[in-house]
Amino acid sequence: MAYNEQFAQRIRASFDLQPQAVRFNITEKKMFGGIAFLFCGKMTVGIIKENLMVRVISSKMDGILNSEHVRPMDFAKRPMKEFVYVSQEGIASEEQLLNYIELGLEHAKQKLNKL
Repeated sequence: MAYNEQFAQRIRASFDLQPQAVRFNITEKKMFGGIAFLFCGKMTVGIIKENLMVRVISSKMDGILNSEHVRPMDFAKRPMKEFVYVSQEGIASEEQLLNYIELGLEHAKQKLNKL
């Protein structure tokens, strides 16, 4: 598998900080040559190579794309709707990582109509 297992452990630890209703509904799935973390079957975040992949609701995309260390996810050479990559520099702290995990959870909850 082409992802950093220590990075995956950081993400798992961040999900462990979530309420029980979230924690018990997180699953992992191999996707895009990496690993994705799903909430109730909806993708939230993942790892592709050394990048954090994050699902972001449409209304927040422009703001997030203006953030340092964030770029559109261009898997297969073209941007994917509501997906961004965050480089390692953008998630150096656990607080930064948790912020992106919250964005991914927000996207999943919106798709599930659980907001």
